[in-house]
Amino acid sequence: MDRLSERSTPNDTISDMQDYPPKTEEVWEEVTHDAVFGEISEEGPNYRNVGFFGTVILMMKTQIGLGVLSIPTAFDTLGIVPGVIVLCAVAVITTWSAYVVGTFKLRHREIYGIDDAGALILGPIGRVILATAFCLYYIFNAASGILGISIGFNAVSTHALCTAIFVVIAAIPGFLFSSIRTLGKITWLAWIGLPCILTAILIVTVAVGVQDRPAAAPPGVWVSDFKVVNTPGFTQGISAVSVIVFAFSGTPGFFSIVSEMREPRQFTKAVMACQAGVTLIYIIIGVVVYYYCGSYVSSPALGSAGGTVKKISYGFALPGLIVTLTIVSHIPAKYIFLHLLRGSKHLTRNTPTHWICWLSCTFGIAVIAYIIASVIPVFDSLVSLIGALLGPLMCFQTMGGMWLYDNWGNTARTKKWYGMVCFSIFVIASGTFLMVAGTYGSVVGIIDTYNSSGGSAAFSCADNSNSV
Repeated sequence: MDRLSERSTPNDTISDMQDYPPKTEEVWEEVTHDAVFGEISEEGPNYRNVGFFGTVILMMKTQIGLGVLSIPTAFDTLGIVPGVIVLCAVAVITTWSAYVVGTFKLRHREIYGIDDAGALILGPIGRVILATAFCLYYIFNAASGILGISIGFNAVSTHALCTAIFVVIAAIPGFLFSSIRTLGKITWLAWIGLPCILTAILIVTVAVGVQDRPAAAPPGVWVSDFKVVNTPGFTQGISAVSVIVFAFSGTPGFFSIVSEMREPRQFTKAVMACQAGVTLIYIIIGVVVYYYCGSYVSSPALGSAGGTVKKISYGFALPGLIVTLTIVSHIPAKYIFLHLLRGSKHLTRNTPTHWICWLSCTFGIAVIAYIIASVIPVFDSLVSLIGALLGPLMCFQTMGGMWLYDNWGNTARTKKWYGMVCFSIFVIASGTFLMVAGTYGSVVGIIDTYNSSGGSAAFSCADNSNSV
């Protein structure tokens, strides 16, 4: 159990980072000991300092980043109606999964990452599998973030430099900002990044509506060729579903966020606020952009309007993309750092060992992500592969197993209990299917792209901002 002391207002301790906008009258808990981080003192960073609004904005920024830029393309493959149905289904499952993360944390305060949950459920093998998957998932996320930023640099500068150089430049702020040690302080970046990415998407949405045609459409009279229902092949269809899964796959990062909350009991309310807003935004963006662009929608979607609008939208999006890269780089770095120093005095004190270990973690994540972004320089292919191979394991099977672990021994086996058991098994089964079939579809799609057009070469200098 945590030892907690109360303070009358959030302003009594100047060193605490405050959420924006200002909070109403509330009583916060000041944590002096944590089951994960140990003693919290003024001699080191305060790892338990994220409030309710900070939690919502961090989760929304974790979700709304790179995935939203590919949703119109997924709708192009599936059609509007199937696309919205799949999106809503994934939203329901991932919202439930996020809820399970919060309840599991409250019951097992020593849990920090998804691997800790795996260790409880399956023992050492569960820890190894989920630890590996978690690190790979977020490193690949960071790689797609670097790739997205390089696309933005190319768009804004009209390909002023070799893309390989832009990829290097994109990795630098990822390393610097992810080296901020607590999510409580990164919250302030999220307050900047989320409005930026939403503004960029809104600009494109309005522009394609006013222009009534995408930039890539052929000259002359043009009518959008959007499809209410499309009939893709299995490979294309399952890859599109994987893209939507990726757009909602911020759930594993919620372990880190709830662990740094001042009051974890507020997590469920934060999840509901986050997921409702994210789902609504995704549906509006996906439907409107695809409706006006049809099969000529770009990927990432910010390039759909073309010309000046493309530069303006990417100009607004770049801060948001950098914040996304910051968060998805910080989370795996913090995970590795914590496991290296957990139980040591260096975890919560500003010692040379603390700083050397922390900066080595953030730098290592940045370097590996840079290499992946350079080797797989096709945005859609990378997003689809991440969503298929690692997204379901991070958001579906594990959370179904967590619910069964906590509730299987319940002696009051009511109809609700049986219903939840069936739902948990369904989540595990559907996640397994998506992981196997989606990975197959993504790999086949990447091979087909290279066979048909040669693809994009690794460490290429070619402009990567003009894909459709």
